[in-house]
Amino acid sequence: MTITTCVFDAYGTLFDVAAAARVAAREPGGEKLADTWPAVAADWRRKQLEYTWLRAVTGEHTDFWTVTQNGLDWALDAHGLAEDAVLRERLLQLYWELESYPEVPTMLGTLKQAGLNTAILSNGSPDMLDGAVASAGIGDLLDEVLSVESVGVFKPSAAVYALVTGRFGCAREEVLFVSSNGWDAASAKGFGFTTAWVNRAGDPVDRLGHPPDHILTDLATIPDIAKGAA
Repeated sequence: MTITTCVFDAYGTLFDVAAAARVAAREPGGEKLADTWPAVAADWRRKQLEYTWLRAVTGEHTDFWTVTQNGLDWALDAHGLAEDAVLRERLLQLYWELESYPEVPTMLGTLKQAGLNTAILSNGSPDMLDGAVASAGIGDLLDEVLSVESVGVFKPSAAVYALVTGRFGCAREEVLFVSSNGWDAASAKGFGFTTAWVNRAGDPVDRLGHPPDHILTDLATIPDIAKGAA
């Protein structure tokens, strides 16, 4: 079936989640992060995701900004930086201004020129996503920004992926779903989407029963994949 709709996870897929710690480490006052920022960024992201999974399982939903702060607090504590309130606030501020990966604007522009629907489907809260989209300057290249807040549960709940077919009135087979998270791509594949996993780190494929249709190192070839699936 023809692909009509290309949907992207936001954090780690379109937006570089390591950018906040990387930028803070280069600023005056960020010397404590000079050598540890990659580990801080990785731990922050890991705990952020773990907290969304646990909240989805237990039914104790909260907004993504809360789990983002909780994840950062864990990471700072783990690296002996829990008492640095100024650094914490700067890192949180920078999370609202995350850089997009360099290929993102051109890739989205090509999809739009081809007449495809483009959207974000994210755990992020609407205000966080609005901030990231505006900071990256890609708002005109997206038809929709879908947040889990409208269903009150984080990925990988099927209710989240159903937001796409509900919004665009399309069949599951018409959707190309793109994520940097292997578990997210697997869950979307199980839901019925064609999937592309952006594996920038060269990780093994997750053993979740639904391997991705495409494995990429960046997003540049997404328009070719969408066209080729037609």
